[in-house]
Amino acid sequence: MACSECGARVVTFAVPPSYREYAPDDASTVAFCTRCLTVDALEPDEYESNGETTDSPPFDRVSDAFPTDPDRAIPLALAIGLCSSLATNRDAIESLLRDLERAGVDPLLVVERLEADPSVEPAVDLGRRAHQLEQLLY
Repeated sequence: MACSECGARVVTFAVPPSYREYAPDDASTVAFCTRCLTVDALEPDEYESNGETTDSPPFDRVSDAFPTDPDRAIPLALAIGLCSSLATNRDAIESLLRDLERAGVDPLLVVERLEADPSVEPAVDLGRRAHQLEQLLY
């Protein structure tokens, strides 16, 4: 499956019920682009036909900087997907970032490393967003 924005490969995953409110259109399945880091809602049949119905989506395709544990990767992917509008998504992003910290992830460090990864070309300016995300957390 390819990204609707840039055509790169995506990682598809089921969104746990506790995070569905943060997914596009409250989707139960989404596609996370390995290059531009956008998040798109999927219909359940698209997810199943992609062949990635495992409990461990291949988040290692994104970057060495990206967590591979779904409990950490899913909230991070959703938070990055919401970064296109910090004003509108402030509460959701803050909640996801706090969940990441509780799970032992330094979300600001991951964002910084993703920004430095030459294989990643985010749709949002992660450098500028990192400073704004830091203000949300601290």
